[in-house]
Amino acid sequence: MIIDNIENAEYYYGLGEKFKKGFEFLKNNDLSKFENGKYEIDGQNLFVSIQDYNSKPENEGKFEAHKKYADIQFIIKGTEKLGYGNVKNFKATTNYDSENDIVFLEGHGQFAQAKENTFLIFMPQDAHMPCIAVENPAYVKKAVVKVKI
Repeated sequence: MIIDNIENAEYYYGLGEKFKKGFEFLKNNDLSKFENGKYEIDGQNLFVSIQDYNSKPENEGKFEAHKKYADIQFIIKGTEKLGYGNVKNFKATTNYDSENDIVFLEGHGQFAQAKENTFLIFMPQDAHMPCIAVENPAYVKKAVVKVKI
């Protein structure tokens, strides 16, 4: 897991051309004006999902992981906590859903707080629990860039 501010995105271009294109999309668009939905950058190799919601208490969250995609989760508006840990330290609670590239997990992780203009990178080995309230549930708008590995 990596956490940083979008102004430092160039430091992560070395992760590959798809990561570079994903970060450039985040930096070069006013995402606050985007409607919720999926926007293709490079077909199924690289796309972004815009979503807004009210964050939730930690006890309502679920850890998840992906095998085909890495996530760049970018906070457009608001603040939230995100849990993380190595998938090897978690137990699957569902079978892996290859169509949606997700498995849900149980276990204990650490938490990072993300505010506006913060991004987190979750690779396939990173279990993560998004959408968690810092104190009380609050409005969050987020972009999740899906980078095919």
